Amino acid sequence: MAKKILLKLRDLDLFIAAITLGALIFYTFIAVMARYVFNSPIHWGEEFQLICLIVVVFFGAGAGFRAGSHVAIDFVVDRFPQKTQKVLALIVSLVSVVIMLYFFVQGAAFVRQMYNTQRITSILRIPFFITYSAFPIGCALIVINFAVTTYTTYFKPGNEGAAP
Repeated sequence: MAKKILLKLRDLDLFIAAITLGALIFYTFIAVMARYVFNSPIHWGEEFQLICLIVVVFFGAGAGFRAGSHVAIDFVVDRFPQKTQKVLALIVSLVSVVIMLYFFVQGAAFVRQMYNTQRITSILRIPFFITYSAFPIGCALIVINFAVTTYTTYFKPGNEGAAP
């Protein structure tokens, strides 16, 4: 039971990104129709699209790292022996985690600044700290997914010989 709940929570970022992307596509279609067919543009649309893009990018990035669909330079790494490939993959994972932790800290400071200043969007009146909190949350999800993927690929018993 607990394992099922954890599996569903693990995919929460993908679910949020997918729903938000669907809303963005639906809204964009409606906005185009409103502007060009009915000659009545939706004034709050740019803010809504910006919020949707931020959520899709940062929540989708966490899911992308978990699935291993992030950008990699396999051409160079594949030239090395298997053992060296494993070491290089671990180094890349470690460097990526350190960078994402740095982005998390800086993103959290930015969100805190937006909270302290109480800035809000001009039309929808949504606080900026809510919108931009997707950045540190996305960075945390990337770190978690990188750690889990690295562990299951290289350190989980029975996977010692796994390729990078």
